[in-house]
This record gives sequence, C-alpha cells and structure tokens, in this order.
Amino acid sequence: MVQDVGTAPSAQELPSHEQLRELQRLMGGYRVSQGIYVVARLGIADLLKDGPLSSDALAEATGMCGPALYRLLRFLTGVGLFREVAPGHFALTPLGAGLRIDVPESLAHTVLMLLDDAHWSAWGQLRYSVQTGKTAFGHVHEMEFFDYIGQHPASVAVFHRAMTSSTARSGAAITQAYDFAGIRRLVDVGGGHGLFLATILQAHPAMRGVLFDRPEVIQGATTTLEAAGVADRCEIVGGDFFATVPPGGDAYLLRQIIHDWDDAQAAAILTHCRRAMRASGRLLVIERAVAPDHSQGPGVLHLDMEMLVNLGGVQRTDAEYGTLFEAADLELCAIVPLGDADQFSVYVGIATTVAEGDLSVARGHR
Repeated sequence: MVQDVGTAPSAQELPSHEQLRELQRLMGGYRVSQGIYVVARLGIADLLKDGPLSSDALAEATGMCGPALYRLLRFLTGVGLFREVAPGHFALTPLGAGLRIDVPESLAHTVLMLLDDAHWSAWGQLRYSVQTGKTAFGHVHEMEFFDYIGQHPASVAVFHRAMTSSTARSGAAITQAYDFAGIRRLVDVGGGHGLFLATILQAHPAMRGVLFDRPEVIQGATTTLEAAGVADRCEIVGGDFFATVPPGGDAYLLRQIIHDWDDAQAAAILTHCRRAMRASGRLLVIERAVAPDHSQGPGVLHLDMEMLVNLGGVQRTDAEYGTLFEAADLELCAIVPLGDADQFSVYVGIATTVAEGDLSVARGHR
C-alpha cells in the first residue's frame, strides 16, 4: 500500500507548458537513439566526410529506400547531426562527425554496441530488472552479457572496438594525473586490446607491462601494441581473472572492469590482484563515481542503468569503493581525479599493512 505523504499539488507544483514539452522531448529520446544507430550502421557519416551528398546518392550507396532515408536524415538534422544544404542534399555537422569511424575519439563503435538488437531488446524489459534486480539481458537472451558475446564473434569485436574508442577519448589523462614512480612491472587486468597499457608504456620507457585478458580477446592485441611501439616491453597473457592473475606486478590496473560486476564478484577480482601483487604493490582501479548531487553526474547514472539492465554491475560512490576495497583486504589510500571529460578517477589500493614511505609513493599524486 502506498502511503499518502502529502496533499494535492499546489498550482506552483504543477508542470508548466515548457516543462511538459521537455518531458515530451525526453519521452521521444528512443527515436533519436535508434535514428543515430541506423545512420551509424549505414556509415552515413563516413560517406559525407568529403562533402554533401543527396539522400538519393546515400540511399544507393547503402541499399536503402531513398524517400525513407531522406526522412531519417531530415529528422536527425533537427537534432543537429546533419545540415540540409540544398533540397535533399545533406552535409555533416561537427556533432555528426563524432560518428565517423576515422575520428580517433569516434563514438560510432559505442553506438553500434549499445543500440544493437541484443541491447535494445533488453531495455524493452527494464521493468523486469527493476522488479527483480536481475539483468533484463539475461532474461531476454537466457544468458548473461559476457557469455552472449563469447558466443557471438561479431558482438565481441564491436565491444572491444568500443572499449578501445573509450580509451582513445580519455586514456592519456592518467599519464598526466597519476605518478607511476617506482612501478617497473604494470599488469593491466582485463586490458582488452591493450591501448590503455600501451599509452602508459609510451609515457614511461623504462616500464614493462603485462596485458591480461581472456584468450579470445588478447588475440587482437598484438597489432595495437606494435603500432604503439611497445610490443617488445609487453607480455600478453590469456586467462580468467576470476581464477587468477599474473603474479609479481608492482601495480595492477583495472580500467572500467569493476563496475561490470556485483560486489561479491568485484571483491573476488580485487582479492586475486591483492594476492598476486608484490608486498609493496598497489592496485589502481579506474572508474567513474556516482556524485552526491545526482544532477551533476547524469552520464554516470546513465551508465549505472546500463549496468542494471545489461551487465549486472553497478556504478559506485567513493565510499562504496572504500568498502569494496576493505572486502578484499585492501586500504583505499587515495582517490586521484584524472581531470578528463568523462570524470574518471584512480582509486588507489594497498595492502592493509604498508610502510608510511610506501604509502606516500602509492598515492601517486603529481
């Protein structure tokens, strides 16, 4: 039974016409999302990178219906992705250029990951997740996300391209914000194709790295490491971080790994890292925190809903990361903001007993 906690709303509490229009705009957001997905899937931004084209030419190049594609491009012109420079002819805006594959910080792969049929169908069952606390993805597909992409090579390829694009957008910030002094061997746990580790190794020529991820994932890492010129300083190891991680690292790095898992699973991963690292080692968890003022961090809350619906993980507050570290017999000794646009921070963990001198080094503030 819902408890009555107040009286009928006063005139001041009722929505204005402007607020109702804003609510209507929010309600229709799914149309924009799917429109962006379709033009990303068709590669429209790449076709327009050299200048305007007609919707008929774009339809011929992509095998679409000309009048229908015109209507989609006109619709997305209304939200700023394109400009209709002449009747039926469209040009790319700087906003729309974020969907070009050749842009280093492109969002194209992220769009293809988040809005494909597998994800989209799960969001249609959001009520299931709210009712049960379980993933709608598992409910719809009868298996969880990482099991699903393990059985769908195209999906896992899109996932890791999206993760690489995310690293390209903010990965270099860590080399400016965090002091890696004293770290000779850095183990990147769940490092995907290795761009993040490569970025750090490039900035620290004396450092050696270990890239650790599932065997089917690291097959795509050699090209990335060679292109960065660090392949000779990086060992590639396949395995499962729920079983073990490579031992003997001075530091263990986990970028956007812990948020994919619930507290018990996340603590298990952290525990394996703590057991593997040197006595004076440190754990570097890179995540985005839920801000105390929820209106100040909508992007993180969007991601938290993605965790609820599709992956089963959770975005945490600073205090919740501290609790999670304690469960793994670690002390959260510092939180180092990276100062990047996505507002990542480094959560620095050390063994619960450590010398004061080691503690000051581990914090890693520049």
